[in-house]
Amino acid sequence: MVAPPGVVERRYAMAHALRTLAVDAPFTIVAPKDKGGLRLAKELTAFGCTFGQASKHHYRLCIGRRPAVVAGLADAIVDGGLQRMGADGLWTQPGVFSWNRIDPGSALLAEVLPPLSGRGADLGCGVGYLALKVLAEPGVTKTVLVDIDRRAIDCARANVVDPRVELRWADVRTGLDDLAELDFVVMNPPFHDAGEQDHHLGQAFIRRAASSLRRGGVCWLVANRHLPYESTLAPLFSRVTLVRDQGGYKVYEARR
Repeated sequence: MVAPPGVVERRYAMAHALRTLAVDAPFTIVAPKDKGGLRLAKELTAFGCTFGQASKHHYRLCIGRRPAVVAGLADAIVDGGLQRMGADGLWTQPGVFSWNRIDPGSALLAEVLPPLSGRGADLGCGVGYLALKVLAEPGVTKTVLVDIDRRAIDCARANVVDPRVELRWADVRTGLDDLAELDFVVMNPPFHDAGEQDHHLGQAFIRRAASSLRRGGVCWLVANRHLPYESTLAPLFSRVTLVRDQGGYKVYEARR
């Protein structure tokens, strides 16, 4: 397995892997050195595993066999499973975007978002925080929540219990061609892919929003201030308005 970068998420994944193995069955676990690889040995030792190690191309590789007794599996699985997020009480899971707090960009967008109506979508919905804000308006008739992370969709399903919701586990870049003639889109698009910063990912979200909206439909977008999305928005929308520039984030209203 390729171990995830987050400590809690990584221990959860390794615990599940060890749980499913027969005694003395082999395992191979790899991770980039700067994304958890240097911690693999300590974490596997804590589980009671013995193993060999190798390093190559900035990766750490651990190869061993499952011991008869593995320590701490249950705790690691509980720690990395579904859980409530602090005072907000939203269901979340380690590894999901902003799993242990409300993302400041999403909070800013929710603060300035006007009442919406009609049919819309939340692209990259995460645990459903923005969707709850959107669906507080009785004029909204349907909202499609989309995320590439199945865990996020599971959390959103638990958090956003509303008959007007449709949940989709999908990649915004390659699916959703049937989304059309929407009245609104809200989104806090990701800008990391496989752990690396990628401006093209957010730009793909913007293009998907534009293609999914009806003429006159609106996209509400929040992004980190340094991301160069203005040049992507301008040719796709008839009017782009910077609504808020605060705390390192920008909120745009883009009218189709």
